[in-house]
Amino acid sequence: MSVSLYPVVVLAGGMATRLGDISRVTPKALVDVNGEPFVVHQLRLLKKRGISKVFLCVGHLGEQIRQRVGNGSGLGLDVQYSFDGPRLLGTGGAIKKALTKLDAPAFFVLYGDSYLECDYATMQITFETSGKLALMTVFRNERQWDVSNVEFADGRILAYDKKRPTDRMCYIDYGLGVFRQEAFAAAPADEPFDLATLQQDLLRADQLAGSEILQRFYEIGSPAGLEETRQYLAKVRKPNHGWNTD
Repeated sequence: MSVSLYPVVVLAGGMATRLGDISRVTPKALVDVNGEPFVVHQLRLLKKRGISKVFLCVGHLGEQIRQRVGNGSGLGLDVQYSFDGPRLLGTGGAIKKALTKLDAPAFFVLYGDSYLECDYATMQITFETSGKLALMTVFRNERQWDVSNVEFADGRILAYDKKRPTDRMCYIDYGLGVFRQEAFAAAPADEPFDLATLQQDLLRADQLAGSEILQRFYEIGSPAGLEETRQYLAKVRKPNHGWNTD
């Protein structure tokens, strides 16, 4: 059974300070990965996974992203933009602002530096089945690629904290979330706030579902992650046969 997939909100407005000089004149989304901007790899994967509409939340050097990607038609997508404005709104504030353009009752959220080869249709079904306002995907990280920040057991998120991780946290926020618009109803408009704060509030209200992803994530948020992603994408691209991301 085919599923009509929610739009994806991509958080691509960060300053990318961990990349140093690379991101001072180039937004992170346009960092070169094997001859193409990272955002092109990311959008191409979303298209292959069945996504048709994407909202790019942009801030730092965001106009460069719009000039490069345009309306997304070259990638077979409908791409629209939401600009932070004169000050950065943070991950939560950027999504809140983008909702004024979103005509869907629910949506995916993806970080602009993440390359995630999970099954988006399955995540959507899992979210809808949960009956909750939001879903967080998690990966058993064991402090391997980054600091683990989620305690997860028996299909449930028991604790989530990026700033104060505990020894019981063996999982990490994978980087793909699903939300109903109502999850942001009480959030301030045009004010900066962190998406993680909203997710913690939803968890306390028993409105945050959890789902484990078995495929590891790739990211370009750090020099080491960028190099690893370059190596990975070089392997999955088959000469003269397009992209193999299955």
